[in-house]
Amino acid sequence: MKRFKIILLVALLVAAGVLGWRWWAGNTAREAGNTLRLYGHIEIRDAQLAFKEQERIAEVLVEEGDRVAAGRILARLDTQRLNAQIREAEAQAAARRQILNRLLAGPRKQEIDQARSEFEAAQVRVANARRNYERIHQTAGAGASSEQALDNAKALRDVETAQLHVREKALQLALEGSRPEDIAEARSRLEAAQATLELLQIRLADAVLKAPVAGVVRSRILEPGEMADPGRPVLTLSLTDPKWVRAYVPEPMLGHIRPGMPARVISDSFPERPIEGWIGFISPQAEFTPKNVETTDLRTQLVYEVRIYVRDEQDRLRLGMPVSVEVDRPGWEKSKSQSEIGN
Repeated sequence: MKRFKIILLVALLVAAGVLGWRWWAGNTAREAGNTLRLYGHIEIRDAQLAFKEQERIAEVLVEEGDRVAAGRILARLDTQRLNAQIREAEAQAAARRQILNRLLAGPRKQEIDQARSEFEAAQVRVANARRNYERIHQTAGAGASSEQALDNAKALRDVETAQLHVREKALQLALEGSRPEDIAEARSRLEAAQATLELLQIRLADAVLKAPVAGVVRSRILEPGEMADPGRPVLTLSLTDPKWVRAYVPEPMLGHIRPGMPARVISDSFPERPIEGWIGFISPQAEFTPKNVETTDLRTQLVYEVRIYVRDEQDRLRLGMPVSVEVDRPGWEKSKSQSEIGN
């Protein structure tokens, strides 16, 4: 009698296990004619939007639930300090540009004429100093001029000659224009000033937070007056196009689906209006235990994740909503019948 009870108990446990498996498999995927029905829920990707700059938030222009288009301005930072830095950089770049232009243009005609006149005047003074020295030198031999006067005349002649060489070099520099090295240095300094200005303008553009793609504002995390930081999101944006369904397919049905197959997504809220979609991803790895497959019985318990993408233009599907997915497989009934005949 005791042995009979044990056998009966084992039989009941086996039957319960079989019924449980059939219920689980039935709720995971079902076959109806040549249609495979899957069960899953809606998934939506989120984007955490943050500023690249660390500054106080000036305004947040959207509310939770707002639908935004790609490129729409969502929030702005306070840019008073940045605008002042930009004005300073613009002034420095303008000054560097004028210096380069001056070097490229070279001396003005008036400056060249002035250098030539100074050179000619130096020539006249040198000629006069030489004549004066010659006269004093001649009279000094006769005792009419002192040695001091001769020395003074000689010194004046040498000074005027040196000044002549200076004026000559100045005229040559004026005629030759700016040195190539000076022009190259001025151009490099201008480029550095322009690069600084461009960087500040990029930072000014980063002070405006825009929607990278179309979506719905899910969370408004920071408010005006708070400090923004690259590591602190201001808004959470739900990327609603495309939405997708996460479902699971048992291993025996895996051979009946493939990426790109059309599908219909049906929600309990709108059962009479299915949304067209397509299979976009089939996981290459089983997610149901056991991991190590050794027998045929164990293999039938494996499931694979499947993603069905949809374009919900009327925004009927919500994050986490349970849905059903129907996948038509042309020729499925025929292949199943042939398989049954073969068996």
